[in-house]
Amino acid sequence: MSRTQRDDDGRGRTGTMVSGLAVAVGCVLFLGGFLWAAVVYKPYAVPTDSMSPTVNAGDRVLAERIDGADVRRGDVVVFTDSAWGATPMVKRVVGVGGDTVVCCDRDGSLTVGGTPVEEPYIDRGPAAAGAPAPASPQNFSAKVPKGQIFLLGDERSTSLDSRVHLEDAGQGSVPLSAVQARVDAVAWPMNGMIGRPASFAALPGGVSADGPLPLQLGAVLVGVVLILGGAAYGPVAARSARRRATGPTR
Repeated sequence: MSRTQRDDDGRGRTGTMVSGLAVAVGCVLFLGGFLWAAVVYKPYAVPTDSMSPTVNAGDRVLAERIDGADVRRGDVVVFTDSAWGATPMVKRVVGVGGDTVVCCDRDGSLTVGGTPVEEPYIDRGPAAAGAPAPASPQNFSAKVPKGQIFLLGDERSTSLDSRVHLEDAGQGSVPLSAVQARVDAVAWPMNGMIGRPASFAALPGGVSADGPLPLQLGAVLVGVVLILGGAAYGPVAARSARRRATGPTR
């Protein structure tokens, strides 16, 4: 066998090895990303429009399993509380233990500890006089006990939330232990990630960090690329090596 043929065979074997390695790494990333997401996230179907326009009835969301201690203002959480019907519900946290939540100030805004909070996730629309409608159709004030959270829906005109339970113990708040998960993204329709409201960032405790979903999806996508690319590269490299091997020799 000529030197050229040996070199070409070597290049062919190298191509096969590179192809196999790419497929193997791709499989690890693809399966690892899926398994990681399955451990961290849980899917939920949203039954009502109480969180519209952020999340609509019938949407499928991905919620990160978290401990109640990780909850921050602005989070959209899944929780279950017997006073609310003992079924999983999706609402937004607007107050945590120690906060006084009031609506509305003279500008129609929600205030937390006396600080007005801009809420871009609600549709206030113009009132009759042309100014934005208030953040809540009814006025309310609540002091949130320690270890509790105060929750509102983004669709303030129809949501049955903490405002309905103001006469209950805790003035409509629920314990942190009732929280099961934090909604990170709308999976269907594919509306993407639900961001953390910047308006809560200036308050004590700030806002929660984004979940690992983008990193998990990135691992899955890179895995797919490596699997497809590696699977395609192997036959191409082998065919190229064979063509070089059958060429003229010295």
